[in-house]
Amino acid sequence: MLKWGLSVAGSLWGLVMAIESSNVGPIEETVQGWQDGIEGRVRSLQTGSYARILKMARKPSKQEFRQTVIVCGIGMFILGAIGFVMLWLMDSAFPSFFGWLTG
Repeated sequence: MLKWGLSVAGSLWGLVMAIESSNVGPIEETVQGWQDGIEGRVRSLQTGSYARILKMARKPSKQEFRQTVIVCGIGMFILGAIGFVMLWLMDSAFPSFFGWLTG
């Protein structure tokens, strides 16, 4: 019984391998190529200089996260203020000077 079970399992395994090695369409080959490319890039990240950085990375504490959010918010506010001042200069203060830019 055991020998028969192994021979059936072996023949079924051969059947599965035949299905896996059968001809696939161009869509499957394209998708497989994409997947291989992604997996290759991930593998290169594990062995490259980025691996040390990723291994040292950790979750920031609440204080570090809060400081990062505050600094980024201040930077966004400053950039927005500069853009607003430029818009005001172009529309109100010196429209003739910036006429070449706005058409």
